[in-house]
Amino acid sequence: MTNDRPSARPRARRRGRMVLGLTAAVATLVLAAGCSSSASSADPAVMGDARRIAASSPSASPTPSPTPVVVVSEQTVTSVLPFERTTVDDAALPSGQSLVSTAGVDGERVSIFRVTTIDGVETERVLVSESVGRAPVSEVTSRGTYVAPPPPAPVEAAAGGDGCDPNYADACVPIDSDVDCAGGKGNGPSYLDGVARVVGSDIYKLDGDGDGLACNGSR
Repeated sequence: MTNDRPSARPRARRRGRMVLGLTAAVATLVLAAGCSSSASSADPAVMGDARRIAASSPSASPTPSPTPVVVVSEQTVTSVLPFERTTVDDAALPSGQSLVSTAGVDGERVSIFRVTTIDGVETERVLVSESVGRAPVSEVTSRGTYVAPPPPAPVEAAAGGDGCDPNYADACVPIDSDVDCAGGKGNGPSYLDGVARVVGSDIYKLDGDGDGLACNGSR
């Protein structure tokens, strides 16, 4: 018996070839897309732009601030300690006169400070201690208080006497406007020849050395 239907095997072979063709076409498209992507990402122009953008971007890490330099030290300062002035009475000095009997000398004060500086600029100074390195010497001024007593009043010669001045004894001192020692440099008009003892006021200034005797030395 003759079978007039076409054979099923040729149709199966044609269907298989069609599937293989579609698979090859899809694979070709995938490979083409991958190659295009790789070429684009490896483009030197694109990479250069990326590097320039990265270089121009600001750094994210902040610049550290400099640490201040703090220095604490001790400093010794010497200053003048002024002397004082005092005045004392001096009975051996004539009234109205004065003189410096002790010269004044300044002393010395020593102060120690704790000094703080930041970057070379002083910010704090604290007094730690203070002492006297040299004591001052006070200036003393002596003020005179001596007042000489008034001379005694001359003793007048008694009426009808011997003409000798009663302010002197042991020798006759003439009563005159002036009396000098004989043999001296005085010009009189009267002279005492010898040595007399002053018993009153030496009105003729015959006791030049103040020993109480008149004309006991050459005048």
